[in-house]
Amino acid sequence: MLKQLKENYFFAVIRGKDENDALEIARHAILGGIKNIEITFSTPNAAQVIAELDQEFSDDLSVIVGAGTVMTTDLAQTAIDAGAKFLVSPHFSEAIQDLAAQHDVFYFPGCATATEIVAAQTAGCQIIKLFPGGVLGPTFIKDIHGPIPEVNLMPSGGVSVANVADWKKAGACAVGIGSALASKIAELGYESVTEIARSFVEAVEE
Repeated sequence: MLKQLKENYFFAVIRGKDENDALEIARHAILGGIKNIEITFSTPNAAQVIAELDQEFSDDLSVIVGAGTVMTTDLAQTAIDAGAKFLVSPHFSEAIQDLAAQHDVFYFPGCATATEIVAAQTAGCQIIKLFPGGVLGPTFIKDIHGPIPEVNLMPSGGVSVANVADWKKAGACAVGIGSALASKIAELGYESVTEIARSFVEAVEE
């Protein structure tokens, strides 16, 4: 599954206004080629959304549904019970990593320093989320890969169609895309999510 997550490359970080909004954003992101779906706990009824998507795409092994903004072990357990295959948080919590490991679920914690990255890596985290990515920038990955070449780093925040290729060249194993995906829904509807997703995929392929 880790190989599939990295091959999918893009994580759609979904903060729905309500349950239906999150489901529609997820479905349209998948149509556009983004297969790692991160439903954040800032979404109302996030666990229900995770469960519905997990069921809806159970026959498509390329679609992997997980949970974001996992701040506590209670939320982590709720996400795992709903069927989340990975957990993401803006910080590193050894307790969440221990719980995830007990359930064979991946935990991708947010880190912003070499010390945090090594602590998370030592605890067994397979991918480290660089957060906030917009502050750290692509050169941060190159700098970290100097002394720690083997670590898998995924920026989240600050990733755009214009700079996603720069993150890939710098060595990002994956990228998280949040507000950019949903930026034109009010104007153009959910089909815009599919088009924006495709533009990200094409930017990396080029």
